[in-house]
Order: sequence, then C-alpha cells, then structure tokens
Amino acid sequence: MALTGSDLLAKVKELADASKSDLVRAAGYVSTKKDGSERLNFTAFYEALLEAKGVSLGESGGKGKGKGGRSLSYVAKVQFNGNLLVGNAYTALLDLKPGDEFEIKLGKKQIRLIPAGGSDEEE
Repeated sequence: MALTGSDLLAKVKELADASKSDLVRAAGYVSTKKDGSERLNFTAFYEALLEAKGVSLGESGGKGKGKGGRSLSYVAKVQFNGNLLVGNAYTALLDLKPGDEFEIKLGKKQIRLIPAGGSDEEE
C-alpha cells in the first residue's frame, strides 16, 4: 500500500539520507512487471509528495480529464452488441477497483449504479 499525506511526509523525513530509489520503494510506490521484475513509480510518488505538501497541479487536479488530458464528455453510447461501456477515466474519478460490485436500478431512460450495500441517496 502506497503511503500518502502525513504518513508519506514522515517516511521521507525518516529516510532523508536514503537514495531516491530506496525512498520510493519504502513508500510503497512499486509495481510488478509482467516478467516479475520490480518497477518504481517515481511519478506517482512525486505527485503524492506534492499533494501531501499542499501543492496542487492544475486547477482541478486532473479531475474530469481523460487520457491525454482530453475533457470527458460524460456521454456513453450503447455498443453494437448491446453493451454499455463506462471508460477507465470515469472509474478512476470514482476510485473504483476491479471486482467492485454495483446494484443496477432502472428508471425511465436512466440507469443508476448503486454500490453493493450502499444507499441510493447520493447523486
């Protein structure tokens, strides 16, 4: 689990004399490549560090932006096979993870996805 906020700042102070690679690794910004080798996520680490220090990159911090910085349209089309695709940019905005479950509620010309075990009150 990658450290954020005050926990990240404390780890950076604790390991002030460590190398950059060791610091990124100790803070949990590591992923595993397909071949099993380790990848250090320096960009994610530095973005989290800036956020922990109160520095915001851009007005909205990238919210509402898709791949390549394009603005999200908030429109979806039914595909030829009947599927309705919600893209990665939208699920990332909501911090959804693979395996998250939702209850489907149908209304007149609308579909609502309610987190399993959640309430239908938030809009």
